[in-house]
Amino acid sequence: MKRIGSSFLIFGLAAIVLNFLDLVPRRVRWIYAWGETTAWIIMISLVVVGALITLASKKQNQSDLSVQPQGKETKA
Repeated sequence: MKRIGSSFLIFGLAAIVLNFLDLVPRRVRWIYAWGETTAWIIMISLVVVGALITLASKKQNQSDLSVQPQGKETKA
């Protein structure tokens, strides 16, 4: 999940930066068919959702590491 979140985050940030440089790639041009405002909503949503997924996967990994497996008790 962390990889998907990171991809969304990077793709959204790249789309925003390239928009400011007037270098919109073909793969992103379709979002402008609905207008400038909708394109911004989509780009910002990608960044937010990507950040949330990345943070959630990091927290899940940390909680998984903190749980120690229980071993069988041996009688001496």
